Amino acid sequence: MKKSIQELEREILRHKELYYAGKPTISDHEYDELEEQLRALDPENFALLLVGSGKSGSGKKVEHETPMLSLQKTYSLEELVAWKKEETLVGNFKLDGISCSLIYEQGRLVLAKTRGNGRVGEDITDKVFWMPSVPKRIAQNDKVEVRGEIYCGESSFFHLGQEMERQNLERPSSKRNIVAGLMGRKDHIDLSRFLSFAAFDLITSQKLSREEQKYEILKINEFVISEIRIIKTQKDIEELIEMAKEFMEEGEFQIDGLVFSYNDLSLHRDLGATAHHPRYKIAFKFAGESKTTRIEEIKWQVSRNRILTPVAIVEPIELSGAMISRVTLHNYSVVAANNLKAGDEIEIIRSGEVIPKFLEVKNSAEGKFELPKDNICPACGKMSLEVEDIRLVCRNEYCVGAIKESMLHFIKKMEIDDLSEKRLELLLEKRMIHKISDLYELSIGRLMELPKVKEKLAQKLYDSIQKSRQVNLVKFLAALGLKGGAENTCEKIIAGGFDSIGKLQNASIEDLIHVEGIAEKSAKDLLESLHERQDMISDLVEIAKLDIFVEKKEIQESELTGKKICITGALSRKRDDIEKDLKSFGAIPVGSVSKNTDYLVTNDQSSGSSKLKNAQKLGIPILTEEELYLKMKGDEKNQGVGQMEFKF
Repeated sequence: MKKSIQELEREILRHKELYYAGKPTISDHEYDELEEQLRALDPENFALLLVGSGKSGSGKKVEHETPMLSLQKTYSLEELVAWKKEETLVGNFKLDGISCSLIYEQGRLVLAKTRGNGRVGEDITDKVFWMPSVPKRIAQNDKVEVRGEIYCGESSFFHLGQEMERQNLERPSSKRNIVAGLMGRKDHIDLSRFLSFAAFDLITSQKLSREEQKYEILKINEFVISEIRIIKTQKDIEELIEMAKEFMEEGEFQIDGLVFSYNDLSLHRDLGATAHHPRYKIAFKFAGESKTTRIEEIKWQVSRNRILTPVAIVEPIELSGAMISRVTLHNYSVVAANNLKAGDEIEIIRSGEVIPKFLEVKNSAEGKFELPKDNICPACGKMSLEVEDIRLVCRNEYCVGAIKESMLHFIKKMEIDDLSEKRLELLLEKRMIHKISDLYELSIGRLMELPKVKEKLAQKLYDSIQKSRQVNLVKFLAALGLKGGAENTCEKIIAGGFDSIGKLQNASIEDLIHVEGIAEKSAKDLLESLHERQDMISDLVEIAKLDIFVEKKEIQESELTGKKICITGALSRKRDDIEKDLKSFGAIPVGSVSKNTDYLVTNDQSSGSSKLKNAQKLGIPILTEEELYLKMKGDEKNQGVGQMEFKF
């Protein structure tokens, strides 16, 4: 069967990778035939065929048609809120790597260049062709520039270190430095396959009105993007900051802050830029300080997901105003990749009041890193530890350490006061409870069996546990400890129509990504961890009889009640105001068009937007802003609609 250009491109890159890894699976002749087939089908596609030899043939300087400026920075929430004013923002993570520009012509990648000094960068096309996350073709016919960050993820850094050792190269010391190091190499450019690219900007001739539309186009063209958030209030900013702090502790790649941009692209044009930075975009960074200290011991702690986290006990040192004696090492791969052990001098950092973390080894002690002796879990005492790629995992399903951490998280989120970690440990030790639902079976008499717990305290503990039987769905989902299940994410999903445990359990990834502000990775992580906790949920609902409710907001019934409505294009009123009105009439605003969308609202049916095209393809009714108003108003039955200030 005749192969397509895309199939040949993928196959050639795969065989190049195998060849330079010393593991070829086809002969040179067979490989040459693949290249000849590609030349015959696509004679102008020289860039891919030039990738090879393991040596960089470029390094030349290339100008940027549009300067790649630095970003204005702030470390203050107050300054960020003042900069925001009343505007809607798009916020996302600021990756810690090096900025890169990709140029596409007629849908084909023709050039990749570093940011350089912002006006002149270096040609790194041959290296970028090795990166699996960079699309070599996109569905855009105009000349397009995609800007983003080249970075090295946790897993990739681990495997890159192993490959560099195999090739007798010096093992990389940190993710911060390896990206720039590989981009500067003239040989072994095939190692670039361990790097990733995440897009954060799009320069195109298409007429767009909102920043978020850029991300929609990038996503359609299969670029990796860091999860974006639409920011309307100070609370939205604070929630994203908290999410970033959590990601800095547990995420798969390094971030050093957040980037916010005005969503309204007319503001971009009006505000312009200084010689240094655009006025419509700002970076929020976490103030941080780094110092060097020495590891005294490495301890392993079991998480609620039975993943062991290594923690370095270090010589106490003052950092960002706090005395530090414990440093997170993230996971097994960090310990293995850096050969961490007692006696090592390491650089650590503390940013934004986040738990201090390891940066790099400054002076390595003699010896080799060690895993817990005999693969015995330090929490449950079972010989149950296994290395799973970049993680060390306890295979004991009933690991007391994992159960305790899961319970502590649940107790905290459900606001069960006075049930401390120490008291929980005693309940587990005395086998008074074995799982979370057992908490609700405890009597006052049983609680009084705990040391120093008299009748008054037992009554208080009992009342606090019983009070938590009635819980709103958002709090309950957060208490389950779902991956990707931060409270603001759960709120959006519930507002998007998944307002019961049953509806959420039956939802698909496709269903959730059509909810405003929910990215595919969050949807996938949330549903996977929800299904993993099925037994826990059943116990809490059916045995503990938890009463899980959704706080209903009063709405006015209308023709739009229960309808999923997507808005696109320029409007006479602020989008936020229209969405607020839609919600007051029971409609569900959504961020993208799918077969489940009931209406698309636009004032311009010739805009050519991706949402409009999808709606036309799916046969979804398209309303103007005025037609939407009439549906809200209905037969004058709805009180108060007439007072709404609609401008057409």
